[in-house]
Amino acid sequence: MSDRLNEILPKERILTEEQMDRHTTFRTGGPARYFLVIETRKELAQVLAWLQEEALPWFLLGNGSNLLVGDRGYRGAILHLAGEFLKTEIDEATIRCGAGAMLSAVSRSAMEAGLTGLEFASGIPGTIGGAVRMNAGAYNGEIAGVTESVEVMEPDGRCRVYNREEMAFSYRTSIVKTKPCVVLSTVLKLKKGDRSEISATMQELSAKRREKQPLEYPSAGSTFKRPEGYFAGKLIMDAGLAGACVGGAQVSEKHCGFVINRKNATSADVAGLIQKVTETVQEKFGVTLEPEVIFLGDFEK
Repeated sequence: MSDRLNEILPKERILTEEQMDRHTTFRTGGPARYFLVIETRKELAQVLAWLQEEALPWFLLGNGSNLLVGDRGYRGAILHLAGEFLKTEIDEATIRCGAGAMLSAVSRSAMEAGLTGLEFASGIPGTIGGAVRMNAGAYNGEIAGVTESVEVMEPDGRCRVYNREEMAFSYRTSIVKTKPCVVLSTVLKLKKGDRSEISATMQELSAKRREKQPLEYPSAGSTFKRPEGYFAGKLIMDAGLAGACVGGAQVSEKHCGFVINRKNATSADVAGLIQKVTETVQEKFGVTLEPEVIFLGDFEK
């Protein structure tokens, strides 16, 4: 292990050959060469500089809820934000939250403060940073609709702030998805509302999720982006793929838009099933499904 890295982070926050099935909601994935838990901006800047010196690839991990790591792992560094990146502060109708804060927890804080606008996000199992990066959304709401500004750190350690327009939000993407930078914090602008009504809406959406989604199995949520003019789940169902399996991975019969870890699936199983679904839908309907899931590591057979 690098002496320089030991000078940056305490040894208990430097993990080597860490199994990524512990850190993804698919519950699959092999070892990462480094798994680094970062608690301050100074540490982050120093780690990014070290990674550049060592010419090591890196990936910023939130809650691992949209990630499939290869069974042979990832031969770079996984960066995971903690410490000061978990803080949430509320001032009137403005919420400033660190990139590592869970979206569901921020939604609850907003509800408790009588702020409306984040109800749609209460069941999304990701972090604020991840939500901003991919413009997470559900039930006709998107993070773009409540974001005022986003602060990021560039690989050279410099920080900058993007306003909503500069973030170039669109369906499941933003400017920070296409740039090698780290989201540090986000300012959300909500509206005053009735706490009991906000709570009731969140409970209603939670009940819908439990009724319609296979939450009892490991998955990455909706596996595919919504193709223009179609619904991915309906295309998959109409293609006769409900319940289709590759190894321990299965197309959920409850919601065909979900690929689930039905029984001790490997990442290769999940990737194979995603490929099978994509090819079958293309063949039957001429529609190209694009995965929402990020593939990290080696997936070659």
